[in-house]
Amino acid sequence: MTDSPGEPAGSPLEARETLDWPTYGRAVRELARTIAASGFQPDIILAIARGGLFAAGSLGYALSVKNLYVMNLEFYTGVGERLDVPVMLPPYLDKLDLADARILVVDDVADTGHTLKVVHEFCQDVVAESMTAVLYEKSHSLVKCDFVWKRTDFWINFPWSTEPPIVADPSQKTVLDA
Repeated sequence: MTDSPGEPAGSPLEARETLDWPTYGRAVRELARTIAASGFQPDIILAIARGGLFAAGSLGYALSVKNLYVMNLEFYTGVGERLDVPVMLPPYLDKLDLADARILVVDDVADTGHTLKVVHEFCQDVVAESMTAVLYEKSHSLVKCDFVWKRTDFWINFPWSTEPPIVADPSQKTVLDA
């Protein structure tokens, strides 16, 4: 495993792209500048929990968007291990809250793209316009995002999920990164 930001090594599941907090700060500001330069002005930022919460909050500040909503989906159960399909978890988002809005869907990574696809399908007949932003996008993602900070095919160590939880839930397997 590599400890240097952006330096993967080994096989795709063993190799890691490491994002530390200082690099995250620069990455999310660069992503915000790209979104702003495009002219897209979202009414709502829709975070995909949990990894997308960090980027969505940061983009909300950078883009002066105060309306942040959250969709919680579970897909990954371990490194390279996932459910058959993403599962939406409560509390559920009310589609009426998104009606005719311009939304920016934000996640930390577009890996398979299945999670982003579920969110897109949820929103497609409701919103006026929907665009996607991620810190990382993998080449095999079903969804090609509108705004991407970096492309990689390595497993990513994010600063918020690299360390084990302080309080572990014994009934659940802990996923330390995405």
